[in-house]
Amino acid sequence: MKRLALLLLLAGCTAATAQERSLLPKTVFAADSLGDEHELLMQLRNMPNIEVGRGITFRPRNRWLEMTLRFRMQNLVALSFDQDFTLTKTDARVKRLRLRFDGYIHSPKLVYSIQLGFTAYDTETLPNGNSNIVRDAIVYYVPNATWNIGFGQTKIKANRARINSSSALQFVDRSIVNSEFNLDRDFGFFGEYNTPRKEGFNLSFKGSITLGEGRNWGTSSGGGLAYTGRLEFYPLGRFSAKGDVIEGDFDHEERVKILVAGAYSFNHKATRLDGQRGALMPDDATRNLSSYFADFILKYRGWAFYTDFMGRSCSRPLFDPRSNAFVYSGCGLNIQTSYLFNEKWEVALRNSTLFPDREVQPLAGYENWNQTTVGVTRYIIGHSLKLQADASWNRRSRSADPGYNRWEIRFQLELGL
Repeated sequence: MKRLALLLLLAGCTAATAQERSLLPKTVFAADSLGDEHELLMQLRNMPNIEVGRGITFRPRNRWLEMTLRFRMQNLVALSFDQDFTLTKTDARVKRLRLRFDGYIHSPKLVYSIQLGFTAYDTETLPNGNSNIVRDAIVYYVPNATWNIGFGQTKIKANRARINSSSALQFVDRSIVNSEFNLDRDFGFFGEYNTPRKEGFNLSFKGSITLGEGRNWGTSSGGGLAYTGRLEFYPLGRFSAKGDVIEGDFDHEERVKILVAGAYSFNHKATRLDGQRGALMPDDATRNLSSYFADFILKYRGWAFYTDFMGRSCSRPLFDPRSNAFVYSGCGLNIQTSYLFNEKWEVALRNSTLFPDREVQPLAGYENWNQTTVGVTRYIIGHSLKLQADASWNRRSRSADPGYNRWEIRFQLELGL
């Protein structure tokens, strides 16, 4: 009875402490058979912690490894309408279904991250025939909080919107600008340096040397690599928690916080039309692609403001006219703002515009493409359980297809453990 009372007391204290730290519920499981009070304490410390939105963490007694298991899904319904508001397309599916494993092995300084995707959106077969289920598979050496180096496959740290997880967005999905110019994932070496956290000015540098053909490509015959660097400035100090990689001002910054960042990537002898993405260039051709990015974030007392500018340049973006293949060279600008009410409801507005270079406009099918989106999100457990709806209006100047869809209405449920 004493052990039972002690167990209940410790469990109650743990739950109370967790409630103070976070609004996310936490459950601790312990074994029924315990030898003594010391063993009881050790068992409570080493049993898995289960938190909605934070995964299931396993830690053995000797603490030589740790593994956190997470999953997430996005169920989507999207309706597209033409200029006369006639329904032209209905999209209803599980857009994302992912399983993730993170932790360390042997030492907390040796960190790994594995992420798998299971929907058609994630696993579309690559142009070279390879399967595409693996999204992340990387090992990091993290000697301290200042710097780390990784080897494997993961996101290229280039633009802000891509660094943000798709689970932490304030719209149903990222902008058309990001969709056109982001670098996605690749295989190679990744490094990061951060100045020690302090009040006032902070900075970070992220860099990578990768294959240049994108995730799960395997073998490249082009002989080139991709070189990417990103520099981040925090002139007024870092954001609370992970405010720089989570959209919306969830931590309700009491002081103005700002991020100004720029990135550049050079993909030498790329074989795919979009560098790390897209179809193969015709006739085994290769091109040198340059991608550039500039980001700005401001958050203050529930308000959030973002600006993303990005683009791609190529000296020879066109190929044999019979192939209709081209490198989308040009630039794009995305501006979005939002306000969060009581950590439950958020209203957001986004305006995105694509500007293809003049020589590729006939193949792109427009002179420019502007999309305005209004979104509403109901957060139930932060970004881990939320309902999202948004409506977009599209306008393409000098469009080659006058019957393109003008309106899009989307609804999505996000659930993550």
